[in-house]
Amino acid sequence: MWKNIISATFILLISASLSGQKVYKVAYESQADVKVYAVKYESQCDLKVYFVDYESQADEDGLWYWVDYESQAEVKLYFVDYESQADLKIYYVKYESQAGWRNANKRHLLYGNN
Repeated sequence: MWKNIISATFILLISASLSGQKVYKVAYESQADVKVYAVKYESQCDLKVYFVDYESQADEDGLWYWVDYESQAEVKLYFVDYESQADLKIYYVKYESQAGWRNANKRHLLYGNN
């Protein structure tokens, strides 16, 4: 029995750590969980991001789904004007398969301590 519980817990932790994000763009910096800046070149980013069309597709790192309401978001984002103001630098990729971390040290910004 304990083995099943431990296995189930491990599977949940793994699936949570490999998930994408439901994101919401806030109007004010003070409302944000993370300050984001979109860089021009992939080599400058921490995370390569691809926006998916459906919530169920946001199941891997870098796959983001825009939600309509702040209460639906896992992470509230504020887009800053200057790179130096950002907690996280992102780069928009053209294909879903390109999404993912370039600097996994910033992972805690989106996933806490997972």
